[in-house]
Amino acid sequence: MRVYSFRNKLCTLSTLKKTELFEFHQEQGGKMVEFAGWSMPVQYKDSHINSHMHTRQHCSIFDVSHMLQTKFHGKDRVKFIESLIVGDIAELKDNQGTLSLFTNERGGIKDDLIVTKTDQSYLYVVSNAGCADKDSAHIEANLKEFKAAGHDVDMEYLDESLIALQGPSMAQVLQPGLSDDLSKLTFMTSALTSVFGIQGCRVTRCGYTGEDGVEISVPRAGVVALVERLLANSEVRLAGLGARDSLRLEAGLCLYGNDIDETTTPVEGSLVWTIGKRRRQTKDFPGAEIIVPQIKAKTQKKRVGLVSTGPPVRQHTPILSPEGKKIGEVTSGCPSPCLKKNVAMGYVEAGFSKVGTPVQVEVRKKMVNAVVSKMPFVPTNYYTG
Repeated sequence: MRVYSFRNKLCTLSTLKKTELFEFHQEQGGKMVEFAGWSMPVQYKDSHINSHMHTRQHCSIFDVSHMLQTKFHGKDRVKFIESLIVGDIAELKDNQGTLSLFTNERGGIKDDLIVTKTDQSYLYVVSNAGCADKDSAHIEANLKEFKAAGHDVDMEYLDESLIALQGPSMAQVLQPGLSDDLSKLTFMTSALTSVFGIQGCRVTRCGYTGEDGVEISVPRAGVVALVERLLANSEVRLAGLGARDSLRLEAGLCLYGNDIDETTTPVEGSLVWTIGKRRRQTKDFPGAEIIVPQIKAKTQKKRVGLVSTGPPVRQHTPILSPEGKKIGEVTSGCPSPCLKKNVAMGYVEAGFSKVGTPVQVEVRKKMVNAVVSKMPFVPTNYYTG
């Protein structure tokens, strides 16, 4: 099987890459910005706050076609992907997926990804656009060694668009376009189906907002027609990167490169739940000898949530103890449109990581009171059936 590369996803270009919806975004008044080497809409005519709240109350479409989509074929596909990540893919049911992590030998997180074990004899994987070059080189190098050892596995890059339909009215909007019963598709499960007559779509009930929603992998030729069909419903509006970021932060979800990276381990990042129980015992993933002992022992730092009032808290804002000693740094922060407070996440010394611990944040050289808070900041509404 050949390995394909489409739309220059895997090479550095002097010009920004464009999704199939690029011209559509411009026609709809999308303000385009550079993101991970792509030209993406940061917002539309709606304000960021209106777009955010519309997603929480109704539903919105996000163009996420910049994400890297791949398939893994062959009888050893599960064994191969498990050699690179911390998750237990073998235990998944057909058409069930999980969030997992690529790790390095030092226990750091190379990227986060969603792996779905389909009933079509392949794994469907979605990983971050900003790590596409790095992830692809990492996978291909290991794939070459794995195949040379006599194993049966191949990787395929997908030339598909990807849109996310997110919000509490998603099901009522999407169900009329599906022959399948959407109520049977629970959080982190997936189905290959037609959507409003467009064949060959993969609908996965997941998302990056904390709301009920789906991500739809759709043939490029059909994506504009699908988006126009969805927008014909008054419940649906377009949303950009600005709302996507504040929604994911309210939901306590990490942004790779900000909140997790190759210098942070899954334990430090409060992502122990991604490490399969069997994998903790076998310790057969990169960095396991460092990561697994951390699960029972205390790490020096921990990712936590923070809530404050007053001026907004942004990335790189220092976090201090009540006595004024620097104990960490904010990795993501914004005013929460839902809570009318500032929410943030960052790393603090482990002794200050307990929920309810008072701390300070230094904003514009002024000390602002904050408190370590449970995440998600806004309750999630994932559909579990």
